[in-house]
Amino acid sequence: MGIIGGLIMKFNPFVDLIDLMFPNLCVVCGTNLQKNEHQLCLSCLHDIPKTNYHLMKENPIEKRFWGKVPVCRATSYFFFQKGSSFQKLLHILKYKGNKEIGELMGKYAAIDLLDSPDFASIDLIIPVPLHPKKFKLRGYNQSEWIGKGISLILERPQDTTTLIRVRENPTQTKKSVYERFENTEGIFELNDKTILKGKHILLVDDVLTTGSTLEACVRALLETPDIKISIFTLAVA
Repeated sequence: MGIIGGLIMKFNPFVDLIDLMFPNLCVVCGTNLQKNEHQLCLSCLHDIPKTNYHLMKENPIEKRFWGKVPVCRATSYFFFQKGSSFQKLLHILKYKGNKEIGELMGKYAAIDLLDSPDFASIDLIIPVPLHPKKFKLRGYNQSEWIGKGISLILERPQDTTTLIRVRENPTQTKKSVYERFENTEGIFELNDKTILKGKHILLVDDVLTTGSTLEACVRALLETPDIKISIFTLAVA
């Protein structure tokens, strides 16, 4: 640890001085975090507008996929609206390099998923993949970090190599539902159509808007025989 590290650990005033110079703030409300808090203060953690759809079959998230692709179960952890406090959480996860908040929120969500036998019994977690160019630009896949947190709590492995993104589609912003469908058609492929056979997959993404990207993932995964697919997103717009 070294002399300086030892002094910091031994004398609390040094730790307090560091906290004063480099405050550890809640990513949602900006208040100083207490020593037992990480990224989110307990107040914001309590105020997360949860959907609790994991406890409800035929919930509004599942209904979004009816008549489009076959999904076993689907849920989102919390609601968000543009301009809301919790949009900040998604923004820093996706655009500000704070990938660790994805893992943390994945853990919180997975603790709730344990209450649902359908979600608790999944075999494998697959995050929605980024195109290699976007991965290189961003440096990480936010959905993979959410999946990492879920994996740690559910004690199920995460597969980041079988489902791949083969085409970099233009941004979905300001596109109609049909344009989003066309924009995502054929952008995902499986590099092995047998490895997922007979497994119940939890497909993980950050935000559910129209669901077109998730539908494209499901269509690619369905090339595997005897597969079941459930969907989890951290938030739903």
